[in-house]
Amino acid sequence: MSATTHDNVRVVEAPALPAILPTPKQRGRVAGFIYRHPTIFVGAVLVGIMILIAILAPYLGTRDPTALAPARRTREPSALYWFGTDMLGRDVYSRVIYGSRVSLVVGFAVALCASAVGTFFGLIAGFVRRLDSVVMRIMDGLMSIPSLLLAIALMALTRASVQNVIIAISVTEFPRVCRLVRGVVLSLREQPYVEAAIASGTRTPLIIWRHILPNTLAPLMVQATFIAASAMITEAILSFIGAGTPPTIPSWGNIMAEGRALWQVKPYIVFFPAIFLSVTVLAVNLLGDGLRDALDPRLAKRL
Repeated sequence: MSATTHDNVRVVEAPALPAILPTPKQRGRVAGFIYRHPTIFVGAVLVGIMILIAILAPYLGTRDPTALAPARRTREPSALYWFGTDMLGRDVYSRVIYGSRVSLVVGFAVALCASAVGTFFGLIAGFVRRLDSVVMRIMDGLMSIPSLLLAIALMALTRASVQNVIIAISVTEFPRVCRLVRGVVLSLREQPYVEAAIASGTRTPLIIWRHILPNTLAPLMVQATFIAASAMITEAILSFIGAGTPPTIPSWGNIMAEGRALWQVKPYIVFFPAIFLSVTVLAVNLLGDGLRDALDPRLAKRL
């Protein structure tokens, strides 16, 4: 404690309080974002690794995934064959690495197609009152059929190919996007800025493009990640039961389908593609959970 004199008035200064709270750590933008949203970081890193594996598949010590070698069939994992060989002598490691391309392409393509189509019909149903009941009854009819059964039925009407798998799964997923977007639009069209745009004579397409669509992107991004993960699982199921991609195309579902007959004696044929599928789906789900937490304003205030 110290004392000073100003104009014959003695002023006593209180002692400085000790620093009880630690000095907050200064973090950069990237480090701060990772600290606040670790699930986004982990999910994005895992997804990025899987994408790099798919792109760099020819340079990761792989062989021709379709090359037959009956003399080297059902060999155990070793330094020469990292994941072993299947009943036709094909390298399981090469087939799993190349199979990541099919799953990632199907997952991302279905997420893009289902989101685009679902958003279009959701905007129409939510903003145009006369078409709301018609569009939503059609969506309810599609959603009343189990997704997997509908995909199997659609694949039964066409030939097996990656493109038809994408179309079949997209048909089963876009009604959910439509319902989500419609719900968001119903709450947005009552906002004052939308009513002001309508009162000023702005055309409906312009209102949807400027005021409605941008506000649906946040929940749409989260939904798209879950659609991508669901599409990967559905593609694997379709291929596993013989209704998906052709057997000549290496995919995780095809590899597991071919190895199920030898599961009890050669489990590695099914184990490795199942691990890759599980990690990829987990990564996409982590990314979706992180985006949901980051884009939700109610949760953002707590972080």
